[in-house]
Amino acid sequence: MNNPLVAHAHCDIPCGIYEPTVAKLAARTVARMTDQLEELASPDWKDTQAVNAYHNAVSRRIAVKETHAEACKRELETLWSDFFKPEHLVKFPDLHNKIWTAVKLASTCKQEISKDHAAKLLVAIDEIAKMFYEAKGVPTRYAAYQEITYNLYK
Repeated sequence: MNNPLVAHAHCDIPCGIYEPTVAKLAARTVARMTDQLEELASPDWKDTQAVNAYHNAVSRRIAVKETHAEACKRELETLWSDFFKPEHLVKFPDLHNKIWTAVKLASTCKQEISKDHAAKLLVAIDEIAKMFYEAKGVPTRYAAYQEITYNLYK
């Protein structure tokens, strides 16, 4: 105990496990819930059972959309605060703005039902993922990320 070891890590716990795929899958869920909300047909407002079923369907999709938009924000913020380092800002000068924009889009997706904003969130996450894999020194993994996140819902 007289000679303590000094550990250097980029986060609170040096786990080294970071991945933008989780944010992308959450955003895909936001986009899918947005699609389903826009596709729901209005009920016969005189039919109480149909109205209740409609409200239930809307409420459940909104709850899932909100939960996944928040998870997306959390994953992006973790990449920003725990993975990316000052030298990454030198290599990717627009990194801060891209993450800030994506987090704001996730918030907007919570506030609205907008296919446009959900699509922009997906694009923003892809841009961050591309930088992430380059920063990790494995840019070829971006193709695997795309394969997973685009084909998972087919």
